[in-house]
Amino acid sequence: MSGSAANESNEGGAPTARASREPSGRLTALGRLSVTALGLGSLRPAPGTWGSLPPLIAVLVLLALGAPEWLVALIMFVGAAKSSILCLWFGQAAEAEFGHKDPSRVVVDEVAGQCVALLWLPWSKLGGERVLGDLTTSQLAVAVACFLLFRGFDIWKPPPARALQRLRGGAGILVDDLVAGAYALGASWLAALAIMRTD
Repeated sequence: MSGSAANESNEGGAPTARASREPSGRLTALGRLSVTALGLGSLRPAPGTWGSLPPLIAVLVLLALGAPEWLVALIMFVGAAKSSILCLWFGQAAEAEFGHKDPSRVVVDEVAGQCVALLWLPWSKLGGERVLGDLTTSQLAVAVACFLLFRGFDIWKPPPARALQRLRGGAGILVDDLVAGAYALGASWLAALAIMRTD
């Protein structure tokens, strides 16, 4: 039964609980803002790159303010968890709304994946000159490298990321980005270790 038929069959005329979750593909304003990361997914070109920027900016601001590693890690963990939940909740409706699987305007998955990539890096051990507040050149280099690595892995989709895209609904949108984030986190650690040897 379609969402409209379900609504019509409700004697009171109010949407049913099933319809309120938008299986018909209609996104509420909250759903659209969530999956597009407050509209970043509508920016062109490369909406995925725009969607990956908020975690990077958040980390740079935190480091500039002198935040400890544990706080940076906690905020990235919360960001990854919250973005993942939003993607899983609204993903299927977003695919129906935008007309195809894993729509480019849905970038909350990139937010989650970039948070994973930045989840726990050895910021306090990265020295160099200060460029903004307490942010050092080495921290900036590793953060930017992490951003670029995530974008590269997200586009390349190494195993098992590409296969996981076959999952239905929000899981198929999200899980490959989490895998790309894990790859980027590992590669960023190698970059950080290399930089630490030269500091």
